[in-house]
Amino acid sequence: GIHRPVLVYITPNDGVSDLTVITEIAGSDGVVHVRVARTGSDPVDVRTALRGTDVTTEMRITDKWADVTLNVPDAQLWSPTSPHLYDLVVELRRDGSTFDQYALPIGIRTIAVQGDQLLLNGEPIYLRGFGRHEDFPIAGRGLVPPVIIKDYGLMQWIGANSFRTSHYPYSEAMMRLADQLGVLIIDETPAVGLYFDDSAADTLPQRLELCRQYVRELVSRDRNHPSVIMWSLANEPHSQPAAAKSFFRDLFDLARSMDSSRPITLASHVGVLEEAFEFLDVMCLNRYLGWYSQPGQLDLALPLLSQELDALYERYKKPLIMTEFGADAMAGHHAQPPEMFSEEYQAEFVTRYIQLFRTKPYIVGEHIWNLCDFKTGQSVRRPNSLNMKGVFTRDRRPKLAAHQLRALWTPPHRDDNSKGDSDR
Repeated sequence: GIHRPVLVYITPNDGVSDLTVITEIAGSDGVVHVRVARTGSDPVDVRTALRGTDVTTEMRITDKWADVTLNVPDAQLWSPTSPHLYDLVVELRRDGSTFDQYALPIGIRTIAVQGDQLLLNGEPIYLRGFGRHEDFPIAGRGLVPPVIIKDYGLMQWIGANSFRTSHYPYSEAMMRLADQLGVLIIDETPAVGLYFDDSAADTLPQRLELCRQYVRELVSRDRNHPSVIMWSLANEPHSQPAAAKSFFRDLFDLARSMDSSRPITLASHVGVLEEAFEFLDVMCLNRYLGWYSQPGQLDLALPLLSQELDALYERYKKPLIMTEFGADAMAGHHAQPPEMFSEEYQAEFVTRYIQLFRTKPYIVGEHIWNLCDFKTGQSVRRPNSLNMKGVFTRDRRPKLAAHQLRALWTPPHRDDNSKGDSDR
């Protein structure tokens, strides 16, 4: 069913139909490239300006689109610590009169991969945050506006600066607030658990076209959000078969043709055998050693994880984000020594994982699974039909792990753009 608002707009026959914004930094100045698309074809004037500044330009447009460049002296850059937004205003004018206008909040920032680092505005950035779900009691999987506010408040309190839209595009309200609050987003398509074995071969062309649709719609909708720093093509594809590599190469090329300003990735559970990492810009890995394997045995699990991480980097030589790791904890269940499903074990699990990550210079981010407990299908391993890997309960109460993370992620005098010695 439809679980988000549907709006119907009346637009002029000759009007602004689309805007694409890409920003650059030149010294202390910002450069804003704007592609203005329109529905009409008669010659008109297009006026582009940043509201509240002297930055403006006007040009004649005789086609369906026009490319405009705005130079912004001493630009205020967008970042998590200073999420400054400019109001871009585009007007179509005829005979000196405006007949259509569109305003769009934009942030001037750059995101790039250089060696083992992820750079925001030319400086290293380290991602701290979560995978999460649009899920809440009573409403279930859907849009609950007060929960959006609550979740951003929890992420700010705990010291997170980012999240992944696991595993679908989030509401436009969620994206707009990320722009305003300075939260960094890995934006993911709904391609979850793709199979490439012989039983799926006959449907591969249809599934590829569907995934191409996912990419087109995601990039078209979210490409102007400064908060979106990366595109994720899929979550946990079963991609050992040879067909998977060309499948994701096709999706990568499509995403890159639509937006060359952001890195592209996918979240893998295959690891070193994920051959798509050869052309993707960043490696993202989901791992649960000490939970699904080596259960309850962190002393055994962590050396194995460390070896795998090093092997993955040695093969592909690219920065790595841990996009999922965590352990279920039943709120209020305690154990000493820590045992599985206790709050103590979850807290120890995430703490020791993070301590390991900080010894790996090629790791540029840590996203815990999950921000909050969420509803699942019934299963013998899902008491109350809940995935309880949230560091907050489904109704947003903190577990022990949340307090432990806050201590790890909000130490005094931490440089927000790096891991920081105090985080080690």
